[in-house]
Amino acid sequence: MKVSEALAKRKSTRTFLNKTVEVEKIKRILNAAKQAPSGVNTQPWQVAVVMGEKKKLLEQRLENAYRSGIKEPMDYQYYPCEWHEPYKTRRKACGLQLYTALEISRDDKEKQREQWVANYRAFDAPIMLLFFMDSDMATGSFLDYGMFLQSVMLAAIGEGLATCPQAALAEYPKIIKETLGYPDKVILICGMAMGYEDSHAPVNNYRTSREEIDTFCRFF
Repeated sequence: MKVSEALAKRKSTRTFLNKTVEVEKIKRILNAAKQAPSGVNTQPWQVAVVMGEKKKLLEQRLENAYRSGIKEPMDYQYYPCEWHEPYKTRRKACGLQLYTALEISRDDKEKQREQWVANYRAFDAPIMLLFFMDSDMATGSFLDYGMFLQSVMLAAIGEGLATCPQAALAEYPKIIKETLGYPDKVILICGMAMGYEDSHAPVNNYRTSREEIDTFCRFF
């Protein structure tokens, strides 16, 4: 597969088969992804691979916290406090595509809420990846981390696996760190669902649009 083909194939998968992912596959994915570049080779990534009973325990704690109305501050500001164009329109279109694929109306707040809760179970994928970074690292390390995360997702395609990067899994950093034994001083970057795609699920068969290069690129 060409790199361009893998880039085009990557998508956010939200329904997975009930099929075990081999640990050796995960190791191969991370071994490939660790080749991602980082400033002065800092390699700031720290990865937790959560599965089995530990995953069940963690997702139960996350879901219970959400349903109880408990909120935690994220370790960093992911989204803007106020949305403006063109990002506001893109965000709305993204949500509309998701709920249309799931046949959830904009007025059905209960089903929307349940779909959101699925985030905290990593969409029932067999593997939940969580990504941490030392808090004394600076903004450049977030750039490094983005390259590493994309490398993980592309390497997963090479192993026949699907992924969904999830900012929602960084919404409860205290619960996650306590459950997995990470110190408070580390930053929880995000999470990622990983497993074998259920290709028959409608939610996996739509694609969000991308802008033409003329809208974001200038040649000089």
